[in-house]
Amino acid sequence: MQRHSWTLWKLLIATALLTSATRIYAKDAASASIPEVDEAVGKLVDENVVSGAVTLVAQDGKIVHLSAVGEADIEAEKPLKTDAMFAIASMTKPITATALMTLVEEGKVNLDDPVSKYIPEFADVKLDGKPLDKPITLRQVLTHTSGMGGSQRVIESLENTGKLLAERPLHSVPGTKWEYSPGLNVVGRVIEVASGKPYAAYLQEHIFDPLKMKDTTFAPTKDQKSRVPQLYALDNKSGELKPAESWIGNTETDPYPNPSAGLYTTAKDLQRFYQMMLNGGFLGDAKILSRDSVKELTRLQTGDIVTGFTPGNGWGLGYCVVQKPQGVTEALSPGTFGHGGAFGTQSWADPVKNRIYILLVQRSNLGNSDGSDLRKAFQNAAAKELDK
Repeated sequence: MQRHSWTLWKLLIATALLTSATRIYAKDAASASIPEVDEAVGKLVDENVVSGAVTLVAQDGKIVHLSAVGEADIEAEKPLKTDAMFAIASMTKPITATALMTLVEEGKVNLDDPVSKYIPEFADVKLDGKPLDKPITLRQVLTHTSGMGGSQRVIESLENTGKLLAERPLHSVPGTKWEYSPGLNVVGRVIEVASGKPYAAYLQEHIFDPLKMKDTTFAPTKDQKSRVPQLYALDNKSGELKPAESWIGNTETDPYPNPSAGLYTTAKDLQRFYQMMLNGGFLGDAKILSRDSVKELTRLQTGDIVTGFTPGNGWGLGYCVVQKPQGVTEALSPGTFGHGGAFGTQSWADPVKNRIYILLVQRSNLGNSDGSDLRKAFQNAAAKELDK
């Protein structure tokens, strides 16, 4: 089925406004918007890179751009809306790390504790069949320097997954190498042990409810599911986007809350979370962390170790940290922190410019989404206008 061009899409929005066909269009159109961002993102929608995208930019605590372009469902010709809920995959990781830090502040967890203090099976972890000289620490699993690797799926429960991960052979000596890992699933289980509460319930009570992130969940309701765009993959033969499936965010095949990849959320909810971090741990009347804890989460923890996913990056605790902006990160300041997701989603907070960039799409087989042309085009277009 032929896609709507971006030009036609603008005409459709204008028609919707004139006829007041739906409230959401009037609301979306009334939101602040940067036309250059819509143009840059819309071009890649036209080129079949993604079916649609929701973009948000916040400056000095205020949303200065919020827009949806393209379609949530190509076959049904269903337009994408700004309140769409997206599976954010690995963008779940920083939120999990932030939840752990609340327990650190309460004195229930120490970042340099051995993982085996909370998951006893980790006392028997081996490298090349031999016991470790030093135990794996929580700091190492948070920075992907634990030596762990492999699948990030949760099997049956976090308790069971923790035991299974302890049995998985290590790939390197802990603390010596960066390798993207299921370490945040370990952190999720530690949250359960240290708090005495289920992982998802703890996040709801200590992160989502205080920040009024009403559309952030591991288990979308029927109404929320209707707002989730179709996941697409590019068919290399036809060059068309085709419906795709994944275990990530699939509540039927993987119904267990996944600390590495399980959350659904909206652009506005993510903005509230990252604004809290930029503010130094609070948002309005909600205080989640101290300023020192925010600094610890987002400072470089990996030293000179080469890390992914783009040049010039380092790693904080569950957060990727831009050290030397270049290429796809050229519009960002040193110290910018955030994370990407498997389906092309991105969220980054720039503490120098006091700015937040959020990009939400649902596209698998995009490759390295942190290094995508879409991310670069979005950030560069927004920065060019706001830095004038």
